[in-house]
Amino acid sequence: MNAIHQLVVAALVVVGGFFLLVGTVGLIRFPDVYNRMHASSKAATLGTSSMLLAVFVYYGPEGAGLTSLVGIVFLFVTAPTGAHLISRSAQKMGVPFYGQEAEWPEEPDESRSD
Repeated sequence: MNAIHQLVVAALVVVGGFFLLVGTVGLIRFPDVYNRMHASSKAATLGTSSMLLAVFVYYGPEGAGLTSLVGIVFLFVTAPTGAHLISRSAQKMGVPFYGQEAEWPEEPDESRSD
């Protein structure tokens, strides 16, 4: 492996680590479930894909390199889909967006007799 390959692998690992770190900070700092879901799905997709791409550059197109490409395709399909399903279920449960109040159903009037 020459110096250019080593530099590319190191850069991809650093970029992947950066995305995962920023996604972790987003999970801690963002105010609601929708923003946190966005941060975690982007971090998982971009950070892990960058690291798997570094594996492909390091090992080449056979063996572990090919497996890493399959992993990248799998991540690009499943991570956004999973995040979409979780945020959709949060929306159906009535979880409010940041800055909006939750709309609770009105309680029945006890004084009224039907």
